[in-house]
Amino acid sequence: MTWRYKRRQEGGCVRGFFRRCRWFLKDVVIADINAAMGSLFRSEEVTLAQLFLQSEAAYATVRELGEVGRVQFRDLNPEVSAFQRKFINEVRRCDEMERRLRFLSTELGKAGNEPRPAGNVEAPDPQKMIDLESKFEALEVELKEINANKETLCRNLLDLIELQHILKKTQVFFQEAEAQSMRPGRERRLRARDAESDKRGLLVDSEPETAGGGGQAKFTFVTGVIAREKVPAFERILWRACRGNVFLRQADIEHPLDDPVTGEQVHKVVFILFFQGDQLRTRVRKICEGFRATLYQCPETSGEREQMTVAVSNRIRDLKSVLHTTEQHSLTQLQEVALDIDSWQTKVRKMKAIYHAMNMFNLDVTQRCLIAECWCPVKDIPEVQAALARGTVSQLSCCA
Repeated sequence: MTWRYKRRQEGGCVRGFFRRCRWFLKDVVIADINAAMGSLFRSEEVTLAQLFLQSEAAYATVRELGEVGRVQFRDLNPEVSAFQRKFINEVRRCDEMERRLRFLSTELGKAGNEPRPAGNVEAPDPQKMIDLESKFEALEVELKEINANKETLCRNLLDLIELQHILKKTQVFFQEAEAQSMRPGRERRLRARDAESDKRGLLVDSEPETAGGGGQAKFTFVTGVIAREKVPAFERILWRACRGNVFLRQADIEHPLDDPVTGEQVHKVVFILFFQGDQLRTRVRKICEGFRATLYQCPETSGEREQMTVAVSNRIRDLKSVLHTTEQHSLTQLQEVALDIDSWQTKVRKMKAIYHAMNMFNLDVTQRCLIAECWCPVKDIPEVQAALARGTVSQLSCCA
């Protein structure tokens, strides 16, 4: 044996010795940890228990077992569908209450209110389910009614604001048209006939044109509001459908308007269409309906437009006051809901979990007790038995 091979053999022995020592120390450490914390690394010794519960005390007993959290129930009705179980109606009622609570939670999120944490909340008695259902239903109906009224007020306010912009813009349109039509030779004559033209309307031509020698040619107009992105297509369709016989004037609304349905801000444009004849009137209105433009009635004379502007401004001020009162009432209701909604959600979830567990039980032949099977740790059997006793006592106290 050479010296190099002997050294390699001694080195291998040394390395094997340290490797064995390392695994030995590792086994010792793991054994100490398992001895100190056996429940962390390996399961507890469990047993399969069978429970016989009175039908009247089943809910209270399962509630106590759920608060303890030491049992896991087995499903004794695997062949029965979820819709054929005994307590399916109670589960559906809990689902309906959860839906209403989700609606209330959504309204709280829209208003920016944070619910108050409830802490540890026990499941209520079955008799209190009716009170919770009536309370949630009343809150849902009231908030939906408030939202509907608020949406109606916002829609009316939007219509008035659009009408106000139309009155202002059309007044500018007509003033510009009058300024352009003023000529030195006709200025004095038009001033003398100003009162008569106001009564008759600005769109009646001052010099009659007769088709056969008789009637006066009168131009009519339509005013409305349309979304800004639809204006180019709107102009093209008007030009092609009416063959250039419609004159369009438009002006942007400076500030975006709030959509009462979506809540988004929309940029809109005020337009006025001049045309002549009933056929063009029908065609123009159909085009406006196709582009979802909102049409408004606008007076022909300047005095009537000024009077309507004052009336619309007063109505806008009143509507804003009513809308503010409605929003304050809604905010007050939501603040009251925010105080209890967390506890309500916990109660409903626990009730639903109790009825789900009771749906896994089997009925006795006499229909007077429920049979349940569950897994529980051996060392927690006394705690489970104490919970069963508390459930029976609480049910007896409720009945008394």
